[in-house]
Amino acid sequence: MLLEFRVCNYRSIGEEQVLSLIPASKQKDHLQNILTKGKYQALNAISLYGQNGSGKSNLLLAMSFLDKLIHISARTSSTTKLPYDPFLLREGWEGKPTRFEITFIIEENRYRYGLEFTEKEVLKEWLFRKSQSREVSLFEREESTIEVSSGFNGSKKIIDAAIEATRDNALFLSTCDMLNVEEAKIIFNWFRYFGMIDGLNTEDLHTVDLWDKEDYKDKIKKYLESLSLNIADVDITTKDFDESELPDDMPKAMKNRLAKSLKGKQSYTVIAKHTLYDSNAKPTPNLVSWEWWEKESAGSKKAFELSGPILWTLANGGVLIIDEIEAKMHPVMTLNTIDIFLDPASNPNKAQLIFATHDTNLLTYSTLRRDQIYFVEKNKWESSELYSLSDFVYFENKNGEFKSEKERPDTDKEKRYFEGRYKAIPVLGDFRTFIRNTKWQKEVL
Repeated sequence: MLLEFRVCNYRSIGEEQVLSLIPASKQKDHLQNILTKGKYQALNAISLYGQNGSGKSNLLLAMSFLDKLIHISARTSSTTKLPYDPFLLREGWEGKPTRFEITFIIEENRYRYGLEFTEKEVLKEWLFRKSQSREVSLFEREESTIEVSSGFNGSKKIIDAAIEATRDNALFLSTCDMLNVEEAKIIFNWFRYFGMIDGLNTEDLHTVDLWDKEDYKDKIKKYLESLSLNIADVDITTKDFDESELPDDMPKAMKNRLAKSLKGKQSYTVIAKHTLYDSNAKPTPNLVSWEWWEKESAGSKKAFELSGPILWTLANGGVLIIDEIEAKMHPVMTLNTIDIFLDPASNPNKAQLIFATHDTNLLTYSTLRRDQIYFVEKNKWESSELYSLSDFVYFENKNGEFKSEKERPDTDKEKRYFEGRYKAIPVLGDFRTFIRNTKWQKEVL
């Protein structure tokens, strides 16, 4: 269960920004959206709103980047440069370290892991654990000095070997996992269920990989059925690679390389099955089949591609991050996807969804709490800043006295967002002036 993510000096993000999934105090609406694990609570979903270029995607990329860095760090060479990408629009920030920190729950333990790094080296790295009482340090790193406490579970001999093996440009946590240090492996297993999807490009998702796994085929079919795609059935067929199917005019050397690399592998075809109707628009028992990618709509294709990651996350109680969740999908389909995570009946394993969107219908029709709605906006340095709707305070003059009030849960949030009360919307120029002042010249062929 994810509690919090912090990021500083990464791409469009300058000063530290905090995405918190801890429920706001004294907020009593939609209590079913609060997940409980032991003595800890977290929200089951977070939405991000903001104009194009505000930095929503960069915040989500930072979360995905940390996940990837942890997994690849110990397996790179000593000369590999770290993927350092600092904020560049404020003097003096191009040399500052990037900083990430993530807080999460495993069983009854709260972990807080973080690091600071530049292009050449990891400057700081830390891991803390809180069990029943106070938070204790498991390890703290200052450049080449790594201090490990006795509370870090694992063989002392192997931990000492990990200290010696950790390079300047590698993470100690990753080295510990590579050497099978017990507690590091537990943390890596949590990150196994932490993933990100780009909603604009879902072609590389592996829904088909789940098709033959126990129960997933049925779940995928039921999920697609819930989206009312008018598809009677879906199937996936596979076949072994056949070298004879390669083009005859392909250069022999290239054909040999391809044949060698594809030998023993399978290709798959997703088949959509639709009901055949008679002349009176009555359904017949017959079905018409075609290849999914050839004739289904862009929205149907995306729904199929998302189904695997969504169901995998729900089944394992993981964290799913989706950028541009509404892309290619009808608002009702988007709402349905989010509701699956918000409803305890369809989310019994306490999975969490974090998504960026421009779909303002969700502000009205979803059951998102105020602390589940975040906005991203650029400040005077053009650096991304993150804030929650639950943090909004209005000062109103009542009987000659200014009083502060929080945003009410029954407020028309979509209307107020379009009015600019929450900011994080584009301030456009006069397009009509642009048209009047632009000379259009017909191209002569």
